[in-house]
Parts: sequence; C-alpha cells; structure tokens
Amino acid sequence: MIRSKNAYLQKLTANMKMKSIKIGQELDGSTPPSVFIGSWNYPKVYAGPMMVPMQGDTAIMDSPESWIPGEKTQEDIIGYRLSLVRGKQTVSIDDINNSFVEKLQEISLSSTSIDSEATFNKRPRGLSFSEETTPHGPSALIEKFDIDAVKWDRELEKVFYDSDLRARDALTDLHNKGVPFSNVQKAFSVGAIGTGKRRKLVPTRWSITACDSTLADDLLKRVRNYEIIGTHRVYEFSSLNNYYAVILIPTEWQYEWMEAFIRVLGKEELIFSDYETNSGKKEYSRVGGCYYTCKMGVLDALNREQKQAGTIVLREAYSGYVPLGVFNVRENVKYAMEQPYKEFEDLKSSLAYVGSKLKIPISKFIRKSDLLKDILQSRQTTLDAFLKK
Repeated sequence: MIRSKNAYLQKLTANMKMKSIKIGQELDGSTPPSVFIGSWNYPKVYAGPMMVPMQGDTAIMDSPESWIPGEKTQEDIIGYRLSLVRGKQTVSIDDINNSFVEKLQEISLSSTSIDSEATFNKRPRGLSFSEETTPHGPSALIEKFDIDAVKWDRELEKVFYDSDLRARDALTDLHNKGVPFSNVQKAFSVGAIGTGKRRKLVPTRWSITACDSTLADDLLKRVRNYEIIGTHRVYEFSSLNNYYAVILIPTEWQYEWMEAFIRVLGKEELIFSDYETNSGKKEYSRVGGCYYTCKMGVLDALNREQKQAGTIVLREAYSGYVPLGVFNVRENVKYAMEQPYKEFEDLKSSLAYVGSKLKIPISKFIRKSDLLKDILQSRQTTLDAFLKK
C-alpha cells in the first residue's frame, strides 16, 4: 500500500524504461547554459555543468519556460533532457572561489549557449528522473573542463556584483524584471546571488523550492492587502498528460493543493494533498516542491491583478505521465492563470463544473481534502450532496 507521494514517485521513476545519449570519455559541444548541484553527501556535493555533444544554440534544452508556449511534447522535452550529459566534481558548498565553481557561475550567468569541452574519468552512464528537477542524461566525474568566452545576462550580472544585496531581495527584484525563473534559480544555486559572506552552493532541488517559496512569501505580503474577489472563478489548463483546475473563492488567502495520479503505473487512483490556512504554513509540505511552485504561480497572478482570494488547486496526471520536475506544475499553473476564467455564483457550482472535467469523481478529492472539506462543512447541504456521489 503506497501511503506517501514520495514513495509513489520512487516506484514510478524506478520503472522508467528509457535510454539516454551515448558518448565517450571526451565531449566537444556546448552547455545550454546548464548546471546541476547534487544534494548527496551535503555539505560536500557533486557539482558540475550539463553539456550536449553539439555546438551552437542549445538553449531550448534547459529553458522550461519556452516548452509549453512552443508546444513541445513530452517526448520532445525528454529528448532534450536525456541528451544532456552531467559532469561532476566533489566540492564543498562554501568553496565558491574554486576555479571549477567559478566556471559554473560563468555558465549560470550567461545569456547564451557556451561552447565547452570536457574529459571524463570514464564514459558517462545512466539517467535521472525526479518530480523536483528536470531529467538529465548520463553522468560521470569530470577531469578537465573548459568553456569559451561568456556573455553575461545584464540583470544577473548586476546582482552578482552587488554583494551587499540580500538573496531574498535579489530574487524578488529579478522576478519583477521578468528574468526567467530557471535562470534565477541556477544563479542562486551556484552561489552567485546574496551577500558576500553568505554565498554558497545550494543543491538544485533545494534551490528550486527556496526560490519558489521566497517569491511566494513576498507576493503573499502584497496580496494580503488587496481587495477580495467578488465571485467564484475557475481557471484551467491541460498539457503534458496533466489537467489543472484553479478554483478561486471570495475569501482571505487560504490554499490547498490536491493532485491525483490516475492509472500511471497500473490501475491506481491516488490523491495526495496539503494545505495552509490564512495563518500560513510552518513545516515543509508533505507533497514536496510542487506545493510551493503552484502557490507562487497563483499569487503572482493575483498580485498582477491586485486581488486577494482563497485558492483550491486540483491536478490530475494521466496514463503516460512522466515526472519532469516542478517546472511542469509552475508552467501549467502559470498558463492556467492566463486563460479567461469561468465565473460562478457559489462554490457548489464551481466544483460541479470542475467535476465535469475530472476523470475521477470530485467527491474523492473532497474526502481527501482538509481545507476544502472545512469550507464545505459550513454549508452542510452542499457537502452531503457531493459526498453521496
């Protein structure tokens, strides 16, 4: 019996039957630009570039913000990612003046793909899939690594040289200026952002959630001061074997995330959820990084409109779904919030509409919920009507 999302995803990723690119011990190609910082053996971690054995513009391989608007398929994305070869060296997280780490910082601050050469201790092998980070192809220890001259992104360059600027303020400023999230996260991960003495390497998986949660916290401070919406709204979007429904309700900020995995491995119909009331959330979410990236995406849209609302998000992942990292949630929610919304007089009507789009009964989501169930319990007739189904 699978009781946690983490256990389910471990089983799911263990069943991935895919092949990554094959290369020898030497690679002459480019980095999109892309880097990866592992978390194993922290505070000494495996850090290094990710490269592809072709030269020229390879940016599409590590630009998740461009995949959905570019109508890239799941197969396209997997093809990009499994072509990326991960080189790695063991580095202490606070050794950011290391010449190898300085090259990683150059890569992360770059505005374009960079020609690069690497020699590995043996032929890179394997692949990696995760719900938190985008997949990548084979990996091996890197013995020699060189890159061509780098042209830095102007906004990232400013925060790199501003060693008095706190990481939190830098993240918010870069987001407000429209710098893509993935670019900001990479710079944060390699210790290129923050006050001088506090800069350090941050594992990629942790840095994604750190950036999402930091931005969400800043956005929530603003959203709490806005006027509450007047009606119930439903936003929705589908891509990459997922359906998302974002239900906004006319209350102060409160938030619940629920996701169902439907017949992805076999005949399972599993729902995982987490929530926060208006007072916020102190402990790390039991559903992982997707909780924070969805929260950030919704709050970002509310902030642009200068409105406040309670939020219930339902996600269904279907047969054929492959874990591609939390970018999948971030970008789907972003595009859901950019679609014209449907308006309803009450929560019952909005849930009925969403229920007509789901593949499993809305009653299953309600039974699994905490926040949504509490909201409905104040309207007992509505709750009874849904749970009878």
